[in-house]
Amino acid sequence: MNSNKEAGHKFLAKLGKTRLRPGGKKATEWLFKQALFTPQMQVLEIACNMGTTSMEIAKRFGCHITGIDMDKLALAKAEENIRKNKLDHLIHIQQADASKLPFADNSFDIVINEAMLTMYVDKAKNHLLKEYYRVLKPGGKLLTHDIMLVNPKQSEQIIKHIRHAINVNAQPTSIESWYQLFNDAGFVDIKSEHNAMTLMSPKGMLYDEGLFGTLKIIRNALRKQNRAQFFKMFKTFKHHHDQLNYIAVCSTKA
Repeated sequence: MNSNKEAGHKFLAKLGKTRLRPGGKKATEWLFKQALFTPQMQVLEIACNMGTTSMEIAKRFGCHITGIDMDKLALAKAEENIRKNKLDHLIHIQQADASKLPFADNSFDIVINEAMLTMYVDKAKNHLLKEYYRVLKPGGKLLTHDIMLVNPKQSEQIIKHIRHAINVNAQPTSIESWYQLFNDAGFVDIKSEHNAMTLMSPKGMLYDEGLFGTLKIIRNALRKQNRAQFFKMFKTFKHHHDQLNYIAVCSTKA
């Protein structure tokens, strides 16, 4: 496969990156604190990818988790990881479409969805959020983690650069627009945290992946077939460091 045309998150996973979220472990940890997980909770992770977050929730809190994704290769890797970690009794993985969730109304205490809503235009974001709202129990919490534009006035050029770098038609938005989307879907008690993106920063990578994990990623990135894509992404995120943040949001079903 020509890595220059590969979706950014798939490319980074191929290099060995396990945390494929804009705010990395720091943002996910903030979401965990808002959730107040208990072993009795039913949790849905949408776009679970390789199962990293689902496994962490299962290990730390003993929850029952359903993980869904559309990517068959990612799901196969998730199932392998879950078996290796002996978490089959807590985590169920299946292929499903987030826009048409195959679950009954009021099924889950927590829905977590990281680094996915950014990839859709606002109309599609709204539809997805209404689906998440539908499957949550009353009082249930939605935990999301995405990209935020610091200065929306510069959005057109920034979005163009991001799309070119990650080969996905991403549409990050401002904090005000994120809040409006959650409000429009019916969510209340909306709280958020935002800060500089850590996805490809050296400091963020060390924190998320550890020294040996980071060295493995760099070694793979410097291979001839990967070098151009890696540096295109690295330079784009570095150039827009001040204009792009991660945003983690906790919102509640009324």
